[in-house]
Amino acid sequence: MINAGYFQADGGSMFGAVPQKAWSRRYPADEGNCCRLAMQVGLALTRSGRVILIDTGVGDKQLERLRSTSYHFYGLTDLREALRERGIAPGQVTDVVLTHLHFDHCGYVTRKEEGRIVPTFPEATCWVGRSQWENALNPHPLEADSYFPENMEGIEKAGKLRLVEADGNLCDGVQLRLCGGHTPGQIVVYVQTDESTVVFAGDVIPLAAQVSPLWISAYDVCPLTSYDEKIRLLDEAAAGNQVIVHYHDAYSPCSTVKKINNFYKINPKMIP
Repeated sequence: MINAGYFQADGGSMFGAVPQKAWSRRYPADEGNCCRLAMQVGLALTRSGRVILIDTGVGDKQLERLRSTSYHFYGLTDLREALRERGIAPGQVTDVVLTHLHFDHCGYVTRKEEGRIVPTFPEATCWVGRSQWENALNPHPLEADSYFPENMEGIEKAGKLRLVEADGNLCDGVQLRLCGGHTPGQIVVYVQTDESTVVFAGDVIPLAAQVSPLWISAYDVCPLTSYDEKIRLLDEAAAGNQVIVHYHDAYSPCSTVKKINNFYKINPKMIP
């Protein structure tokens, strides 16, 4: 796991119809009801030599534009430097899986270099759900502010874009599954380790506090679908003792889940 930085978001937006008195007992907020959110990037190294990044955080090329918003990004990590600290050069990354194309998940897949926007990881194939790609090209007005076209134009021009149309394996031990609700064609990544299966759930369950299927973010464009997808993911995670990565959780980024009757309870956990 690589923490790519933090930002703030309104608690009412994050928790939708859930009353503030209820969600504030599970996730802290400041006096203005703003929650501290993280961007938890995944790094998977396979025995076959693949170096896979799962999401990239917001990056830094649009910070001036984002200053006019309420998100207040801070403590951002240069992923290239974070990889070098782990002995990996940017050119060694073979794959980048973007769960979806909202700017806080894909911004650092490209960067500015001498006035041009270029791929940050020049040799990497970039995997995106086809319906997510099509949605990003022609978004609904309610979702349009979440997409910055310049994030992906350099990837497409470089011929590095691969569109995922159905569930399948990226390689041995890494599975990509499509999941709707938050946005069309979101990818959930399943990584099989020696100890367990690690599930990079993107914004299906962005916070451990949202493990209840009824706690759905106001950012989700199809909340009824979100409910069904969460049930599907959580039932499998509970049955298989899978580790769920909560991309935006600044306090409990990973957890296992136990199902008790029709309720789900989390157990915060480190990735093995």
